Order: sequence, then structure tokens, then C-alpha cells
Amino acid sequence: MNYDTLKALHIIFMVTWFAGLFYIVRLFVYHRESADMESPARELFHNQYKIMERRLMNAITLPSAVLTLLFGSWMLFLNPSLLHQGYFHVKLTFLVLLYAYQVYLVIIQRRFQSTAMVLTSTKLRIWNEIPTVILIAVVFLIILKNSINWIYGVLGILGVAILLTVAIKMYKRFRES
Repeated sequence: MNYDTLKALHIIFMVTWFAGLFYIVRLFVYHRESADMESPARELFHNQYKIMERRLMNAITLPSAVLTLLFGSWMLFLNPSLLHQGYFHVKLTFLVLLYAYQVYLVIIQRRFQSTAMVLTSTKLRIWNEIPTVILIAVVFLIILKNSINWIYGVLGILGVAILLTVAIKMYKRFRES
């Protein structure tokens, strides 16, 4: 398989992986908020969200994460010179964080499957912004291929994260009023 084909497959599975990461936490938010409903609606929604979360995680998100890693590793095997570039080290750091985030989502999903809801819907909304921040960072690193200005990029991303957090808090106040 040639490098461009691997790159296309890597990007395709990265997109499906991120779609799963974005949607699974939204399902967690809705699942958590359904706990405040009256019976029998609460049980109906809980059962439906459990099915949706399990299918999304097992059929889309986890396989896409594995295939993204597989095709990315294959590209790295064909082009090991990337390991000598500073921006790529920063990208790999963000990817380690993203895979750690994925593992934590699996833990959250298993807790929801056993109806142990430990996070509030507000905390879940904040958790939902983590892949957005990582996606922005990785895309800019790959496109600009610049490790010298990555500090400014990270500061910008943190600024975006702070704005997203403020927006979530404002939305929560708006919803509660």
C-alpha cells in the first residue's frame, strides 16, 4: 500500500474516531440528565442510552481509534524521518493525551452501563471539549509543521478552551433560568 493511500485511510478513521468521541460524551450528558426524569421515562431513556453508548463505543469509536493508530504507525514506519522533527513530538504528545482520554471515556461508559453516574452533566460538557482542543492543536501542528511556535499555539488553544468553558457555564445558567 502506498503512502498516500495510508494517509487517506488514516484521515478517514481519524474523522470517524473524532465523530465518536464528540458524540459519546453528548450521549453521556443526555444519559446523566435523564436521571432527573420521573419513572417510567427515566428507565426507558437509561436503557436506550446504554444501548446507544455501547454500540457507538464498540462499533465506531474504539475500532476507529485502533485503525487510526494502525495506519498512522504504518505511515511512520514508511517515513521514520518524522521522528526527527520537533513538531511531530508535540503531535505525539497530544495523541497520547487523546488515547488517555479515550480510555477514560471507556471507564465512564462502563460506569454508565452499571448506572453509576459520578460526573455531573456540566462536567461532562466540559469533558466534551477536550477532543476539540486536541483536534485543533494536531491539525495546526500537521499543517504548519512548526514546533518553535507551538507554545503560542498551545496558549491559543488554552484560550479557546477557557472560552468554551465560560460558554458552557453561561449556557447552564441560561438553561436553569
